[in-house]
Amino acid sequence: MDPCPFVRLTVGNLAIKTPVAAKPARSAVHPSSSPCFCTIKLNNFPLQNAVVPYIPPETTQFPDGNSQTLAASFHLSKPDLDRLTGKSSLFSTSKRPQLKISVYSGRRGATCGLSSGRLLGKISVPLDLAGAESRAVVFHSGWINVGKETKGVAQFHLNVKAEPEPRFVFEFDGEPECSPQVFQIRGSIRQPVFTCKFSFRTGDRNQRSRSLPPEHSSGARGWLTSFGSERERPGKERKGWSITIHDLSGSPVAAASMVTPFVASPGSDRVSRSNPGCWLILRPGDGTWKPWGRLEAWRERGAGDGLGYRFELIPDSAAAAGIVLAESTLSCSRGGKFIIDLNGNGNGTPTGTPKSAAASPGCSPRSSGDFGYGLWPYCMYRGFVMSASVEGEGRSGRGKTAAPQVEVSVQHVSCTEDAAAFVALSAALDLSIDACRLFSHKLRKELCPPQDLLF
Repeated sequence: MDPCPFVRLTVGNLAIKTPVAAKPARSAVHPSSSPCFCTIKLNNFPLQNAVVPYIPPETTQFPDGNSQTLAASFHLSKPDLDRLTGKSSLFSTSKRPQLKISVYSGRRGATCGLSSGRLLGKISVPLDLAGAESRAVVFHSGWINVGKETKGVAQFHLNVKAEPEPRFVFEFDGEPECSPQVFQIRGSIRQPVFTCKFSFRTGDRNQRSRSLPPEHSSGARGWLTSFGSERERPGKERKGWSITIHDLSGSPVAAASMVTPFVASPGSDRVSRSNPGCWLILRPGDGTWKPWGRLEAWRERGAGDGLGYRFELIPDSAAAAGIVLAESTLSCSRGGKFIIDLNGNGNGTPTGTPKSAAASPGCSPRSSGDFGYGLWPYCMYRGFVMSASVEGEGRSGRGKTAAPQVEVSVQHVSCTEDAAAFVALSAALDLSIDACRLFSHKLRKELCPPQDLLF
C-alpha cells in the first residue's frame, strides 16, 4: 500500500515577556497580571487559538528544558499544499502563504471569542512549503517583537515548523450498514483493499454465526460476554449490530461488535451518558478474536444535542486498565471528524483529541523497549494516529456521498490487520450516530433485524 503525502504544520513553544515599564502601569503591557492569548490563522483553515504563558523580562532564552508545548497544528493534504503553493491555479503567483498570529492581552470573551481581549500586535510568518512533503522545515524559532514603542514593546516566542506525515487514506464505497467495499485512495487512484459485512448478532443461533466468522465465533463470544452488559431489557433498545472487515482473499482481519445495547434511559427516548452503548473492536490472533479497543457512545442533552463518545485501547493483560485515547462530542445532525492525535495541543487540537494527551510520554513508536511496558500504549501510539469523517443524521441521499473516509498515520500501520482495525473503529463510530438516534425516530430498514420488518 502506498501512502498519500501529508504535511503537519505546527506552532508551539509560545511565550511572551515585556521589559520593565518606563511609563505608568496602565500604558504598558503586564501579562503577568493580565493573561494573554493569541489567534492563529492559515489561509482558509479554521481559526485556532491558544493561551500564551508569561516569562519574566530578565529571561534571555526560552527555557528549553520545559516540555515542548504545542499550541496549534494544521494537517495539509496534497491538494492543500498545491493550493497554498499555487500549483493548483492557472493564475498562480510567487507570493508565499503566511501564518498570521494576533496576540491579545486579557481573557477571551464569550462573544466571538475576542470581545474582551486587547490587541497587542500581529505577526506574520512566511511559509515556503515546497519540499515539506519529504523533509522537516523550520520557518521560525525564537523571539520576535510585537506591539508599538509608544505602547510598550513585548517579545513573543514561537516555533513554527512543518514535517512530512504520510497517511493511508481509505474510503467506504457506501454506508457501513450496506456492507460496502473499502477502497484505498491515492490521488485519483481508488484501489479496493477490504470488504465489509454488516449483520445482526441476536439470540438466534443462525444470525449469530453470520455476524462473526465460524472458526472464531466461540472465542469471540467469550470476549463479548466478558466485555458486554448482561442487560436484556424489553422495549427501547438497539442491539446486536456487527460489522466484519475482510481482506480481498476473504479472510476476516477486524471486526466491530455491539456488546452493550443502546438503551433509552427511563422516561426518555435517548441513550444517556450514564448508560452508554458500547462496541468492542476485535482483531484476529492465535486462532480467535482478541479485543483491541472499546468504543462507548451516547446522546448528549442540551442545545448542541451531540453524540458523545469515548474510545480506549484494551491492553493485552487482563489486569491492566484501558487507556483512553479519545473522548469528545460530535454533532448528531451535521456529523464531524473523529480524531486521535496524541500531541495534546490544548485549544488548537481538533475535536476528538484526548484531554490527557498533554501528559503522555513521548517515547518513539520504534523504541527497542528500553522504556518498559509501563508506558503502554504510548510507545506504540504517538502523534497523529487517525481521523475519520462521520456523517450526521442530516445527511441526504444516504449513499456514496455519506460514506466515511479514514486517514491513518503510516507509522501506526505495519500489517493489514492494523489498517483494518482503524477501519472497523470508523464504521462503529458512524453506526453509533444511528444507534443513538432518538427512539421516537425510526431507523432505516438496513439497521432493523429481519423479524422486525414483519411488523
